[in-house]
Amino acid sequence: MANGSYSDPPAQVHEAHEVDTFHVPQAFHDKHPTGTHIKDINEYKKLYDESIRSPDTFWARMARELLTFDKDFQTTHHGSFENGDNAWFVEGRLNASYNCVDRHALKNPDKVAIIYEADEPNEGRQITYGELMREVSRVAWTLKERGVKKGDTVGIYLPMIPEAVIAFLACSRIGAVHSVVFAGFSSDSLRDRVLDASSKVVITSDEGKRGGKVIGTKKIVDEAMKQCPDVHTVLVYKRTGAEVPWTEGRDIWWHEEVEKYPNYLAPEPVSSEDPLFLLYTSGSTGKPKGVMHTTAGYLLGAAMTGKYVFDIHDDDRYFCGGDVGWITGHTYVVYAPLLLGCATVVFESTPAYPNFSRYWDVIDKYDVTQFYVAPTALRLLKRAGDEHIHHKMHSLRILGSVGEPIAAEVWKWYFESVGKEEAHICDTYWQTETGSNVITPLGGITPTKPGSASLPFFGIEPAIIDPVSGEEILGNDVEGVLAFKQPWPSMARTVWGAHKRYMDTYLNVYKGYYFTGDGAGRDHDGYYWIRGRVDDVVNVSGHRLSTAEIEAALLEHSSVAEAAVVGIADELTGQAVNAFVALKEGNETTDQIRKDLTMQVRKSIGPFAAPKAVFVVEDLPKTRSGKIMRRILRKILSGEEDSLGDTSTVSTEPLTIPGQTILTISSCRTLALWTRLLRLFTPPASKRHTIDDNDMGAKFLMNYEGLDGRDSLSVQQAIFLFSFPLSFPLFVQF
Repeated sequence: MANGSYSDPPAQVHEAHEVDTFHVPQAFHDKHPTGTHIKDINEYKKLYDESIRSPDTFWARMARELLTFDKDFQTTHHGSFENGDNAWFVEGRLNASYNCVDRHALKNPDKVAIIYEADEPNEGRQITYGELMREVSRVAWTLKERGVKKGDTVGIYLPMIPEAVIAFLACSRIGAVHSVVFAGFSSDSLRDRVLDASSKVVITSDEGKRGGKVIGTKKIVDEAMKQCPDVHTVLVYKRTGAEVPWTEGRDIWWHEEVEKYPNYLAPEPVSSEDPLFLLYTSGSTGKPKGVMHTTAGYLLGAAMTGKYVFDIHDDDRYFCGGDVGWITGHTYVVYAPLLLGCATVVFESTPAYPNFSRYWDVIDKYDVTQFYVAPTALRLLKRAGDEHIHHKMHSLRILGSVGEPIAAEVWKWYFESVGKEEAHICDTYWQTETGSNVITPLGGITPTKPGSASLPFFGIEPAIIDPVSGEEILGNDVEGVLAFKQPWPSMARTVWGAHKRYMDTYLNVYKGYYFTGDGAGRDHDGYYWIRGRVDDVVNVSGHRLSTAEIEAALLEHSSVAEAAVVGIADELTGQAVNAFVALKEGNETTDQIRKDLTMQVRKSIGPFAAPKAVFVVEDLPKTRSGKIMRRILRKILSGEEDSLGDTSTVSTEPLTIPGQTILTISSCRTLALWTRLLRLFTPPASKRHTIDDNDMGAKFLMNYEGLDGRDSLSVQQAIFLFSFPLSFPLFVQF
């Protein structure tokens, strides 16, 4: 979509010349009940041009069309990136719960709102919009009677059950701000988020279930609450009926409380710019950021992308496999489908339980029309084999991909084996901070290229920036870092309690632009190809993890002097956490230390952050000023040890620090040699794994189980390692 010229020969986006362009299958149109919301790609271009040239007119029309305001807004937008004061639909008032529930319940109370697919295939239930309004009202009454008022934050630590959705909407019904913590995070991570958000009420369950396993959610909450003295209420939903510890006066049962209150509580209108929720995301500095989204702008982004990207219509049954603990679950399990009045599937289990047909069973069972999932799950299921796909799945119109770029071969498998060449694939790019899809095909409209996120959504004006000069690179067939040139309604407004951090992270990097933190290319057709993070964040299965946060967890161990964490490409999870640690003087490398280090990360952050591989080394590569050069570690592990780049700043003299030594460039070369030799002796992944329910990919996707099932050292590696002195380095994979 970009125009302009570029004086130097551009770096071509090679993948664009290596893949075919796929047009919308005719079968998509043949099975469509009514037709897409816009006619064709030309209408997209016309609307897109309007959204860039006349954004106020465009967004005002869309807001009034898709949202119900209690009081109409007077000003569509004011503010700027430079000042960090963007506000949308100013003076307007509305309620998120009303927009998601009441306006549909009042028209058709018997229409299905939530399809709950429980962990066990034969369990579960469906909830209508009328029932949802009643349950949301009763929980809202409960919160109100416990002292929660407009603007207060409520912590939510729940598994993937309908009550998680109800809790979201109960908070928004009374103007409270929900702060959801993924129910795979550790007690320490939960504690930090509850404290940062100043939550005084936490909602959880006695236990959770996932992949046939039981998760002690209440136990984790109890541990976290030991250091959260301001929390006066823990509302507990009875999921399994297990006996759990109880703190009288603080802990209350969900089922007992809701019975005390009426079936209806009028929703409280809030200002368009009042906070709707906080969601904590990893940052390069280590401390999680409480990203704050406001009400009207976020809701419009969710509704618009649901309508135009996923082509949602009234009678659709929408299945997003994301967890509500992440932004994907917020926007595309809860808000987008409910705003548009369709049925949303709440999926408690994993794609591998009880077998690798689980997703496909659900799609056929409920005649799912849109399916949205991360490439990690698709890689796992592709590797499991097509013998698990013996389903019709003819109801599918849209197949979505989220969280990370999808490889071309996985894209084609998704299109052919899952979609039967009848569904349109939408490979979406967005972030927690963007609120909703920002670069994406439109379902049933946009021609697609495997591996490309395609074209910008309405109101999104991408720029490819030269990271050295900070100048925009015009034209096509260019590479750089991705930024956006103008505000859009669903963008986050701030970091909770840290607006300077928000400005420095997103808006001050390149003045006048929103900085995504991702590299990208724009090909000869103007299609965008996402390259991944350019900061110290690892993207594991679409979940952003801070390397600094993982390093801090490792350093909490008494034996560790230094730690460095890098993300390396992984065929299953997209990226994998790899850790380097140098032990303090007097500590020996033992199996117990290695196990303790892994448990340290699991306890501090959560099982999903556990390193895939740990290298115990004598020292780490540093600049003369003492800064760890993670770039060198990343290149070595990626097999690029012959192209370490500029190493002139690496210390060549050993610099003694208590308990450690600065790694010299010769040590880097030694590490590279060892890594290369180990690679030669490592069997291919296809020969090291067999697909079963204990497979590491299946376990990772369970989130709660981490990577306990990963391979140990192969026999070849063990023989090789223990045939040589192990002064530097010792490679450990467990």
